[in-house]
Amino acid sequence: MVFSSLTFLFFFLPACLTCYYAFPQRPVRNLILTVFSLIFYAWGEPIWVSLLIISSVWDFLNGLFIDHFKNRKLLARLGVINSLVVNLGLLASFKYADFIVDNVNSLTGLGFKASGILLPIGISFYTFQTISYTIDVYRGEVRAQKNWLNFMLFVVCFHQLVAGPIVRYSHIAREIEERVFNVSDFSNGVTRFCKGLFKKVFIANTAGELCLQFLGQDVNQATVAGEWFGLLMFTLQIYFDFSGYSDMAIGLGMMFGFHYHENFNHPYTATSITDFWRRWHISLGTFFRDYVYIPLGGNRRHSIRNIFIVWGLTGIWHGASWNFVIWGLYFGVILWLEKSLVLRVLERMPKIIQHAYALFFIVLGWSIFYFTDLSRLGSTLKVLFGLIEVPLYDFELALAISAHAYWLVFALVVCAPLYARAHGILKQHLNPVTYQWAVLVQNLLFLGVSVVLLVGKTYNPFIYFRF
Repeated sequence: MVFSSLTFLFFFLPACLTCYYAFPQRPVRNLILTVFSLIFYAWGEPIWVSLLIISSVWDFLNGLFIDHFKNRKLLARLGVINSLVVNLGLLASFKYADFIVDNVNSLTGLGFKASGILLPIGISFYTFQTISYTIDVYRGEVRAQKNWLNFMLFVVCFHQLVAGPIVRYSHIAREIEERVFNVSDFSNGVTRFCKGLFKKVFIANTAGELCLQFLGQDVNQATVAGEWFGLLMFTLQIYFDFSGYSDMAIGLGMMFGFHYHENFNHPYTATSITDFWRRWHISLGTFFRDYVYIPLGGNRRHSIRNIFIVWGLTGIWHGASWNFVIWGLYFGVILWLEKSLVLRVLERMPKIIQHAYALFFIVLGWSIFYFTDLSRLGSTLKVLFGLIEVPLYDFELALAISAHAYWLVFALVVCAPLYARAHGILKQHLNPVTYQWAVLVQNLLFLGVSVVLLVGKTYNPFIYFRF
């Protein structure tokens, strides 16, 4: 089940909210939210609920073990090692086993058979969440959770279970046990959810359809402008797809009394690649910073090595394919160059040059991310840079741009932080009642347009489900 589905909007969410708020007792509410979260996860893949529960139980016990032996570091460290070995072992088995087998076969000529097991949805996200919990308990940053149901809620809460943001236990430990209903939070959560739904359905889905139409065309049909347009559409799709889903997750959390950290901060307004990665998928970036980069030495020692380790891991986290490894290292090289020299030069240039520089490498990087087939990636790059003799543009592209001109301008404008500024101006100049009515009208508009599009179309993918 996905948030941007009619089943979720008109059946699951209303049922969950009704049952949740029918009982004022916090333990009962935690139980209801846990049960609904397991139903949400089982809706698409019931077989993997058992894996989710086993993983949760394992790290719940590891947390208790680490906390019990907190004054005996050697034994406490054993609990962390147990958590890492089992969690990363499961992740490797399900996500990377076939990739490893395929590469061993291609290098050695052996005929090992791939398992063909489908990747459990959300395993990359909830694995990192439980790992961060055991490490934080070991570091003394949080106390181990003694109530298994409360810990289960932290792991399986459907708001962020399948596609993040990656929530750390310390972020919501107090709210698991003490949250209270707040009308303002609930209202803001509904607004945030409707905004995210609109971004996903109206912008991301439309961009995805245009991307499929133009990006990665056969050389006989491709044009230079068409490939760049398709790549721009993927650039819009992946941002509004994932940031829209994060908005919905954060909004849902607020409806139930949780406050998750922001996951995106207008990344396409970045002035460098360093700035971009402070704004894009923030929860993943901070995870690798706090649990890999800094423990390896951070900026203090072997910083170049640390950068490439982190970005190799960032790439492979996104998928078991060489294009993701290349994509991660591509950004690793740019970040290393920026750290060494480029930023000092770039900071002296006009802002528009800084933005153009960042966007060029961001958009080009998405071409590496998009193509799991490296031969198709190579041919597309040749078309993009005019290394293959193809037409510059064609009538099909002109027709698509003219048909979507207003939508395209709107999508590009929304990449900037104008929405928040507009709301700030309205809130400042309107009285509170009028402002609330304006927000209600906006939410109804966002929800209505999204529902109409969901009823009328079957194209509703979500890119980050496969990670």
